[in-house]
Amino acid sequence: MGGVALDVGDSRVKAPDGGWGWAVLAGCFVITGFSYAFPKAISVFFKELIREFGVGYSDTAWISSILLAMLYGTGPLCSVLVNRLGCRPVMMVGGLFASLGMILASFATSIIHIYLTAGVITGLGLALNFQPSLIMLNRYFSEKRPLANGLSAAGSPVALCCLSPLGQVLQYQYGWRGGFLILGGILLNCCVCGALMKPLVAPKNLKAKSFEEDNDKEEEVKEEKKKSKAKLLDFSVFKDGGFVIYTVAASIMVLGLFVPPVFVVSYAKELGNEDTKSALLLTILGFIDIFARPTCGIIAGLKWVRPRCVYLFSFAMLFNGVTDLIGSQAKDYASLVVFCVFFGVSYGMVGALQFEVLMAIVGTEKFSSAIGLVLLMEAIAVLVGPPGAGRLLDATKKYMYVFLLAGSEVVLSAVVLATCNFFFIKRKPQEPSHKLECITVTDDTKTEVCSRPLEVNDEEEKGEREEQEKETKREVSKELKEEEEKDKEKVDEVRPKSVTVDSQEVEKFLKEPQLNGGMTPSPETCL
Repeated sequence: MGGVALDVGDSRVKAPDGGWGWAVLAGCFVITGFSYAFPKAISVFFKELIREFGVGYSDTAWISSILLAMLYGTGPLCSVLVNRLGCRPVMMVGGLFASLGMILASFATSIIHIYLTAGVITGLGLALNFQPSLIMLNRYFSEKRPLANGLSAAGSPVALCCLSPLGQVLQYQYGWRGGFLILGGILLNCCVCGALMKPLVAPKNLKAKSFEEDNDKEEEVKEEKKKSKAKLLDFSVFKDGGFVIYTVAASIMVLGLFVPPVFVVSYAKELGNEDTKSALLLTILGFIDIFARPTCGIIAGLKWVRPRCVYLFSFAMLFNGVTDLIGSQAKDYASLVVFCVFFGVSYGMVGALQFEVLMAIVGTEKFSSAIGLVLLMEAIAVLVGPPGAGRLLDATKKYMYVFLLAGSEVVLSAVVLATCNFFFIKRKPQEPSHKLECITVTDDTKTEVCSRPLEVNDEEEKGEREEQEKETKREVSKELKEEEEKDKEKVDEVRPKSVTVDSQEVEKFLKEPQLNGGMTPSPETCL
């Protein structure tokens, strides 16, 4: 299938950092928005569901919980499917599942039916779109990848600002059944986004002799790569200390990261504010989040910052945790507004950096397996975090302790990530740039090849790169000279050979006319 060419692509292929990559980025923007905002936007229908089926709010809240659990918990399954079938077909099938789940939910006769349709089926469909879209974004962008991740992550707050009001309008005009049916149709756009995920294909007639070294080491590396590509789920990522540290820190972070947005509106109501005024806090948070994510992506892409993006991610987590700790002391609406502003900035920073850091740690080849395993670990934390905070609230009746717990968990994750990376992880050298080529994809059969070398950020590798370029130029010049010599030889073979005549023989021939019938030949006839 077409996607397999991408997932087992040649390591010499360089990300285009543009071109069709911007279309891929647009698809990732939409998919990220649906994946993160849909579980929250569907909550506008909860009151109608409570009235329809005679259940409690906690029963309807399980719909969003199941959606998130499917989004995170099916990570390994998505990794296996992507490694087996490719990103594009997995995403298009996922779009059909996401739409089918909401359409079937519109015919539900009990809350259990909605759990299975809107929760399990739609959640699985969104998961089959979310993870492959990140994998494709990683392969299409390299130098501009932090910016691309920031812009893609901005899809979450944008979609939340659009889907929540849309859900209210649909509920008012068509009821919850009609609203579910229309949302199911909207989710078919996931198939369109999946169609945009064009695989990166290396050119068929690529002259790569000047970029290869004839030694046994490279052959062994290629054989090892082929063996690793055959794996459906690569567990060797756990041998990487950086990946293990990231997974532990991210799991701790998720315990408290999603708690404040869930409880901030109720916190404001408890302080005596109106419902509409309290709900405005989420709008403020989302508006700040929209601009914070791409801005953080630009900062993370700076020459000095990018090699240290792990520590920028740690700072973002620390910033978020400290904001929760300070926000726990809020006593009026104005202080909650300030809290939402700072929380929106820190939350946007975390959202823009979390997958960028993972990509930087494991690389392109193992990212499809790594993200699946990370999401599985985070799924456990997602199911434990908000419900645990709810139980703490029931026991203490104070939101202050909920925010203190959430802030402490996020701060702990920042400390774990920063300190462990500083003391236990050594910086890995980058791969030589002369082995990579810039491939710009126009379609599945047409590929433009750029022979320019990759730009290396580290000044220490510039000297080595220049020497390698000189050697490459020498080899290319030798090949060109050999081809010229071969062409000359061919021309000489085709050209008619001239007849050489000895001058002494000509003179002798002229002096003996009797041998020529008594006639004296002219020099021209002799020749």
